Amino acid sequence: MTGTSGSVAGTSRDAEYEILCDNNGAFLRRYTTEGGAAVVTDTTLDGTTAYAPVGTVLRCGVPTPNPVIDATIQRQSAAGNVTIAVGARSVTLVVYAGAPTVSIGGGPAVAVPAGTSLSWGVERGGDAGEALQDAFVFTWVTGSDFLVTSTREM
Repeated sequence: MTGTSGSVAGTSRDAEYEILCDNNGAFLRRYTTEGGAAVVTDTTLDGTTAYAPVGTVLRCGVPTPNPVIDATIQRQSAAGNVTIAVGARSVTLVVYAGAPTVSIGGGPAVAVPAGTSLSWGVERGGDAGEALQDAFVFTWVTGSDFLVTSTREM
């Protein structure tokens, strides 16, 4: 039997899609293979509008493993105030004596009586970017005794 042997090269195109996140939120990344070469194309979620990622690109909703957390603790028993800046991951107040006040985000000051413990916090930090959006100002007068703790992702 006689014949011809050989191979035929087809023009195939493969495409894979992944939703990723950057500093502005979610976008679509398309990976294609054209003629053996890999091509990456970023678009908005509509799949057609070109997009240029901003900042670090990560999978959406995946927290940073082992983020560095800064913690503070202050016990106050003299007149003055303590301010916890915007962006804390958690804030806790424990009042032992007196009635210091707390103002959140520039709102009205509210007296907190002795024996009260309050906490504010976020579920996830890291790449999810969760943080408390308000500053906390704790003000006390002589006779007050309380503890303020906070954590912040570095």
